[in-house]
Amino acid sequence: MLIRKRCLLWDWTNTANIPASIENVNLRGQICSVANWNAWAPPELKDRLPFRPTVRGMEQLTDSNEWSMIANNDHAIIHFFNEPERAGISAKLAAEMWKEKMVPLRSTKGKKIVGPGCASDPAGEAWLDDFMRRVQEQGEPPDFLGLHYYGPDGAAAIQYLEKMHQKYPGYQVVVSEIAAISRDKKEVFAFTAQVANWMDQCPWIFEYAFFGCMAKVADDFVSPEAQLMNSDGTLRLLMVKLMNEQPMSEL
Repeated sequence: MLIRKRCLLWDWTNTANIPASIENVNLRGQICSVANWNAWAPPELKDRLPFRPTVRGMEQLTDSNEWSMIANNDHAIIHFFNEPERAGISAKLAAEMWKEKMVPLRSTKGKKIVGPGCASDPAGEAWLDDFMRRVQEQGEPPDFLGLHYYGPDGAAAIQYLEKMHQKYPGYQVVVSEIAAISRDKKEVFAFTAQVANWMDQCPWIFEYAFFGCMAKVADDFVSPEAQLMNSDGTLRLLMVKLMNEQPMSEL
């Protein structure tokens, strides 16, 4: 039976520069949804898959145009905050904005909301713990626990996800960013196959997204070997395997 949990991270630069490259993506295979860290859906998606808007930071809550796109759409699931601990947003402020802005979207419009995606380092975990404590005390926890993970070792990635699930067992998990940071191609493919195959079979993993489908490597931290797209918009082998294979094979 086909299990579809893989979200396509379709960077906004693709929409700006090479929108037609989405036609290279198999939208009828393993990909079940699309996100771009923004409030707006890529026009080139043409509603062929569900889109996951993101309240990336405070701008999406305070700018009237950005908030209008978040509040007035037909998308079923919304992501709240992307690594807020690195953007200087306190857990206290995030919980206040959650209650003021996000909870009404759920109560009046039936939206489901993914909690903040924090980095898997001690600072990110501490921030997430503080936020979850606050929203649980409000009686308005998220619908999904949002997690990120970057590292060289697939077993360590699985161990981290299991640890967070054990800490918050009542939530389905959305891994909104994950990737290997090794510079060795075989290690990256092994990480991706191991973790993707495990998440496909894990009953409490709702959805996950490998970083990322974009024409240029985002920064020095991200491994070039984990890149899913070439500079001309064609897809790399890792992306071809992610969108077509289940279970995934290694290199």
